[in-house]
Amino acid sequence: MKSNFIQRAVTGALFVIVLVGCILYSPLTFGLLFTLIAALSVHEFGYLLNQSGKVSINRTITSLGAAYLVLALMSFCTQAAGAYVFLPYLGLLLYLMITELYLKKENPIGNWACSMLSQLYIALPFALLSVLAYHNSPTTSSVSYNPILPLSIFVFIWLSDTGAYCVGSLIGKHRLFERISPKKSWEGSIGGGVFSIASSLVFAHYFSFMSVWQWIGLALVVVVFGTWGDLTESLMKRQLGVKDSGNILPGHGGMLDRFDSALMAIPASVVYLYILTIC
Repeated sequence: MKSNFIQRAVTGALFVIVLVGCILYSPLTFGLLFTLIAALSVHEFGYLLNQSGKVSINRTITSLGAAYLVLALMSFCTQAAGAYVFLPYLGLLLYLMITELYLKKENPIGNWACSMLSQLYIALPFALLSVLAYHNSPTTSSVSYNPILPLSIFVFIWLSDTGAYCVGSLIGKHRLFERISPKKSWEGSIGGGVFSIASSLVFAHYFSFMSVWQWIGLALVVVVFGTWGDLTESLMKRQLGVKDSGNILPGHGGMLDRFDSALMAIPASVVYLYILTIC
């Protein structure tokens, strides 16, 4: 038990250091990190589904597609390339559809659906981090890199998870979603939300490009949709009959286990921030 705790602590610390360091260091390390994470996550997703025996998807092609989508959207957001940069990705999606006509597999509809789901559910959210990180200046028509918004998403998620665990362990009595995740409680979720909102006040103090209420709103969006993201992956694992999505992170499971909340929190945050610009 003690060795497992130490393993989890060391892995968790290294995970946070690498993620925060790559986001803050430069746009290059930011892009390379999430290109790798997207590819590994989709590859892991494909392995889980293929192991179920119900579908058979091409993990290599779907992983390459995820990596390309992250790089393509980053290039588009930085104005390094125009919309044509997405044409190879569209070609890859067509390839995944057309090849099923010739492979004579048992469940082509399931293969199509899961291949496309790997891109929508996993690749797209990681690609959308570039929308949060890069901003066009209306006065100079230049693009600047702002690592604070993507970093804040992960900080809110981590504090929400930590707060939910601590508060839930102490006073959690009312189950949040017992059918899918019996250990989660309403008390824990609310406690996690309080932790995240508290951290949003710190962000508002040091980074005034958004108001206090806008930072609080972002934290709430991340908490709510992050919880749904966590439950979504729990439902998937329950249906597939697995405890962890993988073992790439000792003591913490797989990539999907670490980024399940982010897969819904990131797109929701993009929508929220675009609504702010419209309003």
